[in-house]
Amino acid sequence: MLKTNILIDQNNQQSNIDVKNVPLVVILGETATGKTELAIEVARRINGEVINADSWIIRKEVNIGAAKPSAYQLQQVKHYLIDCIEPNQYFSVAKYKAMALSTINKIHKNQKIPIMVGGSGLYINSVIYNYTFRKNIQANKTLRNDLNQLSQEQLKDIAISQNLNLKEIDSNNKRRIIRLIETNKGNINNDKLRKNTVLIGVKMDKDIHQKMIIKRIDNMIKKGLEQEAKVLSKKYGWDSEICKGVGYAQWKDYFNNKQSLDDTRLKIIQATKNLAKKQRTWFKKNNNIKWFNYPLNVDTIIEYITTNVNI
Repeated sequence: MLKTNILIDQNNQQSNIDVKNVPLVVILGETATGKTELAIEVARRINGEVINADSWIIRKEVNIGAAKPSAYQLQQVKHYLIDCIEPNQYFSVAKYKAMALSTINKIHKNQKIPIMVGGSGLYINSVIYNYTFRKNIQANKTLRNDLNQLSQEQLKDIAISQNLNLKEIDSNNKRRIIRLIETNKGNINNDKLRKNTVLIGVKMDKDIHQKMIIKRIDNMIKKGLEQEAKVLSKKYGWDSEICKGVGYAQWKDYFNNKQSLDDTRLKIIQATKNLAKKQRTWFKKNNNIKWFNYPLNVDTIIEYITTNVNI
């Protein structure tokens, strides 16, 4: 696990912190588009600190496959909300929002500019559109067993009948629909962007992006992704949430001697492309994002930020 100087505020998770007018820069986009590198450079230029907005990077032990920032990158500027959740710990969007608001407030008090970076659209939206959440209900094992017997379409019908918002989860994932129903965890959305906020989107030509994805996966394998997946699968099991993630789930057949290393590599690459497509679809709906094409002109991005945010 990376040894870093990451700061975490786990004690204050209340989402009622008044940070409405605190300047916020958000850097978002598909996986493997260079968001981390851009966030670090922007932070250095505008006296900022970085807040992770990725649902995998926030978890401990998930390192290579999550493409966590390197030790060198973490030394450049302070990073928050990395390695602060156990691998199999239940973690909701509501909790992320509370922790992110607390962190934004802390960075502001340190006279720095908070820069949120990541590809988890729901995490980002919960903060920039001030989502509010219904109180979670303890999961009922009997209810879960009953729901598991239903088809995906039947589960969607139940969610719709309860006025739960399927658009804010992966509705093709049966487990996500069940969790939505059993906790009654719908959210109340606000379409108005928070004040003093800019959304910077990183966009790549498709061919370049696919080459970047392949390069990233190959680097992960060289760094020891196989061993990391092996350790996590033995420790938590293939049915655990983390072992179903991109970069990990694809190793199962390899370890069971049912597929080659080359086939495993290709499956990870394809799964990463599928993830990128989902992220692209999500962010495409947001008209508040200002997109910048790769290769990036950081000077232009800084000018846009300083023009549109009171820092």
